[in-house]
Amino acid sequence: MGNVYKQKKIILPILILFSVLLLSGCDSDNQSLDTGEKTFKGNACTDDCSGHEAGYNWAEEKGITDPDDCGGKSDSFIEGCRSYAEEQ
Repeated sequence: MGNVYKQKKIILPILILFSVLLLSGCDSDNQSLDTGEKTFKGNACTDDCSGHEAGYNWAEEKGITDPDDCGGKSDSFIEGCRSYAEEQ
């Protein structure tokens, strides 16, 4: 009888943790678990999101707060920059 109680005591936290991970649906910045599509702050990435990350980091370093101040030659860089600015 005591072993059954101990098993239930262990299984419940594991089920809760699994449920939370399952319901989260995606990694906050990089990849949707449902479709396998990589994203960065809601923007689709074509490869590894490095362009988005570079734009985001650049905007953070420069203190960009207005999305209209984001420019560049790469759409992903601009989207990353705009993501940072919109969070401010």
